[in-house]
This record gives sequence, C-alpha cells and structure tokens, in this order.
Amino acid sequence: MLEILAGLLALSFGAGFVGAISGLGGGVFIVPALIIIAHLPMRVAVGASLISVVATSAGASVAFVRDGWTNLKVAMVLECATVTGAVTGAYLVGIVPVVVFELLFAAMMLQSAYFSLKKGGDDILPKGDSLAERLDLAGEIPNQQGQLVHYEVANVPQGGLLMIVAGLMSGLLGIGSGALKVMAMDYIMHIPLKVSSATSNFMIGVTAGAGALVFLARGDVSTTLAAPVALGVTAGALTGSRVLPRLKVSALRIVFVVILILIAAEMGWRAVTGI
Repeated sequence: MLEILAGLLALSFGAGFVGAISGLGGGVFIVPALIIIAHLPMRVAVGASLISVVATSAGASVAFVRDGWTNLKVAMVLECATVTGAVTGAYLVGIVPVVVFELLFAAMMLQSAYFSLKKGGDDILPKGDSLAERLDLAGEIPNQQGQLVHYEVANVPQGGLLMIVAGLMSGLLGIGSGALKVMAMDYIMHIPLKVSSATSNFMIGVTAGAGALVFLARGDVSTTLAAPVALGVTAGALTGSRVLPRLKVSALRIVFVVILILIAAEMGWRAVTGI
C-alpha cells in the first residue's frame, strides 16, 4: 500500500511540475498512467485527473498571479468562450461519437506542435489590434535583467474561436484542454509563451472545476485516489511555478512540443482501442 501511495505521489508530482511550466495541467500524464499502469476505469481516472488539474491551477496560479506572469484580463475574456464550448460539449456527449473528437484532437495537437516549432521564440508586438486595445489586454513581464517588457495582444476573435474548440474538447473528453489554450494565446494572439502558460494555468482550473463537479455528483471520484494525486500535483505545480520564470523560451517550447506529441499519441490510442 505504501509503495502504491509513493508511486502515486511521485507520478503526480512530475505531472504537476510539467503541467505548471507548460500550462497544460497534470491530467496529460495522470489519465494514461492510471488507466495503463493502475488498470483503473476510464471514469475514475478522468475524475482524479480533473481534481489534479484543479490542484495544478490552484497551486501554480497563486505564484504566477503574484509575480505578474498571468494576464487576468485575457483570462477573463477567453474564459467566456471556453465555458461556452464546454457547455456545448457536455450537451454533445452521447450524440456525436467521442472517437471522432479524439481523432480530431490528436490531429490538432500534431498541428499545434508543428506551429510551435515553426514559430521558435516570442514575437513581442509593437501594437495590438483595435479590440485588444479597447479591452486593454496588453501587459508587462520581467525580462532576464528584471526590467519590465511591454507586450501587446492581437487576433482576439480568432483566439476566442479556438478557445470555444478547447472548451468543446474539455466538455466531451473530460480534459483541461490546456494545450489548445496555450496554442491560441501563443501562436494566434502573439502573447509571450511564458505568459500564455501562466494564463492557461489560471484558466484550466475553472474549466476542470466544472467538470469535476459533474464527476463528483455521479460518484466517479475516488477520494482515496484523488487525495494523494491532488497533494502530489499541488507540490509539483508549486515547484514548477518557481522554475518557469528561469526557463529559456526555446527550452520551454521544446517541452511543450514533446507534450503535444504525447497527447496526440494518447488520444489516438484511446480512439483506436476504444478505452
């Protein structure tokens, strides 16, 4: 029993750490690990994953908001689109075959990985679009020398559309959809990658929290399993929040791309095997 508990804590710590620095949440690793290694039912694994994503968001967001990495205005605007997509996705469950969305999500992850590699570093815009300026979405982040660097935001409607897709996938598949959120902010809206990761961490807690309530009401969350997972993920997320500001963007982007490919492989495997 102690070995199983230690294994869960170690796995959860690693998931929380990577989830915090990438903005994807810990569920990327928790779900396949609990299904493949622990042989748990899909619903129980996803329920524990949603709790872990909420824990990741809570653990990392405090430090990111305090240190100025999270763009709260962008998060509030885009969360409206994400919640709309999540509600729509919840209604579509049982109507549209989930395998279709799993394959679509896998394809989108591969495309996101390609765009992330193609982009390379951050491109700080000298001027944002008119909608972003009216909403005052621009922000400032500290550079390596501790000086504040101003950045602008662009393509808010396009980013919002991808956020609806992210919410749709979240409602259908029970995931945080952090990958699409980071993709929308980084590649489409030209928000610096570290800010995108920090803001995604803040947002996924809201999305996953709504899903977690549904799983709790159905009795699909095992407290015996969720407790050590949440503790490990929170510890990992707090550690990741300290490491993110020190990471080079190029290294962070490589980590992000590797995780996107892993997500694509997981979703493809789930679609093919029907798990």
